[in-house]
Amino acid sequence: MILRTFILILAISCGNLISAQANLNDYKYIVVPKRFDAFREANQYQTSTLVKYLLSERGFNTVYEDTLPKDLASDRCLGLWVYLLDDSSMFTTKTTLVLKDCNGADIFETQQGKSKIKEYRSAYNEAIREAMQSFKGVEYQYTGDQAPKETVTLNFKNDVRTLKNKEISERMEPKGINTDKVQQKAPKNQNPMVMQEATMENQSYKNFEPVASNIGSKNESQISVNGEIWYAQEIANGYQLVDNTPKVRMKLFKSSNENMFMAQSEDKSGMVYQKEGQWIFEYYEGEKLIQEPLNIKF
Repeated sequence: MILRTFILILAISCGNLISAQANLNDYKYIVVPKRFDAFREANQYQTSTLVKYLLSERGFNTVYEDTLPKDLASDRCLGLWVYLLDDSSMFTTKTTLVLKDCNGADIFETQQGKSKIKEYRSAYNEAIREAMQSFKGVEYQYTGDQAPKETVTLNFKNDVRTLKNKEISERMEPKGINTDKVQQKAPKNQNPMVMQEATMENQSYKNFEPVASNIGSKNESQISVNGEIWYAQEIANGYQLVDNTPKVRMKLFKSSNENMFMAQSEDKSGMVYQKEGQWIFEYYEGEKLIQEPLNIKF
């Protein structure tokens, strides 16, 4: 009897997970607000940056509400919108994340994450991470109407056409080719080519010339790599970063992710995380999200 009950509960849980995954796959974006309704300030306790980071880490195409892609700006129903429910008490921080569609209907709701840590930033970090455990086992892949389909793009000078494979095979059969009209190959040093597809959403411009990175473009008085190396010295709960003076420039506090730290410099607070081998300091300056690369030696 107990085994039968366990199997029934397991089957229901698996069914709910499959249903949730199918629903999430219908949406192209997840939109994170700069300020959740539960808080007074933008990114208070680093809640917005943490939620966006964790959702992106799970494979979702996550954007902030003030930087919507063109297709989402014109059709908000392509996205799900994140809401944070804060049911905290005096001694326990409690958070639940809800994903709603453009009509305000609940599509996905996480379990309630809890933390008894007294310090607010660490408490919300722990509670949100626990709530995010509800996404375990969800393998997201966008399957909506605008998902990219297998097409072949042909370029005839400035006339670009996307054809189905069957149409291409029919058109490529030899039919008395006039060699006088055969186009010469473009020289290797030709200008960057514009690649287009039939839908407005998939218009793109690919420039293969090297472009200087503008991540965290700031003046010299602010933190930047600029060849300067900061050395990590272990302290309680994390590290302090010192320059070659040596002067303490920033403190990093450990999170449950070994590649992400809560960060505090002389005048800024944010988080430091590793992306493609590069350490990034991410913080808010007013309403603007800033990302700056750091050169850290551990």
